[in-house]
Amino acid sequence: MAPLYDCSVHTELLTGMRLARAAVGRGEVIVMPTDTVYGVAADAFQPAAVQRLLDVKGRGRQSPPPVLIPGIPTLDALAETVPDEVRALVDAFWPGGLTVILPARSSLSWDLGETRGTVALRMPAHPVALELLSETGPLAVSSANLTGQPAASTATDALKALGDRVSVYLEAGRVGIDNAESSEPGSTIVDATSLHLPDGKLRIVRHGVISDDQIREIVGADRCV
Repeated sequence: MAPLYDCSVHTELLTGMRLARAAVGRGEVIVMPTDTVYGVAADAFQPAAVQRLLDVKGRGRQSPPPVLIPGIPTLDALAETVPDEVRALVDAFWPGGLTVILPARSSLSWDLGETRGTVALRMPAHPVALELLSETGPLAVSSANLTGQPAASTATDALKALGDRVSVYLEAGRVGIDNAESSEPGSTIVDATSLHLPDGKLRIVRHGVISDDQIREIVGADRCV
């Protein structure tokens, strides 16, 4: 059985983080906590690792994973353009449960699947996730469950679902549901890829912990659908 490390125990946290970093570097997948759900994660810049993540989930390339990042400077490094409305949103809700879809930089050497030139980015509000991201760089991350099954709110739940297909599990207790501001435990996803057009609007593509009203308050109702 793949090892699970309790991040509330200092020695296990140190060991688990070290082994998680090493596994990511080898192109393997790990399970890590975020503020919304537990995620199965891989190096975003290793195509074989991203494919391994999709295989673990039972998901095809038509469902590319979002990318978790350690901070706003990485947003500018990975996105071709960042509209003012998006900067206002991330100022308000990052780190936190907001995922933003933007045009990806064409110069990036990665393969997340059939993205059509876009990338979904989020900075999570979880100390273990942010520490790991600061050391590994951007990680492709999807909820730690088999496609069609409930998202895991603990690493123990993820272990039961995914087993030895994952190299390292980082357990940081239950996440997401207790902190959700809506009935959905996952992040809110918005598509900002058309904001640069004269009549372009922000599109809410998944309702989550950031409410539609909170998004519209920042962006303006006339700029959001």
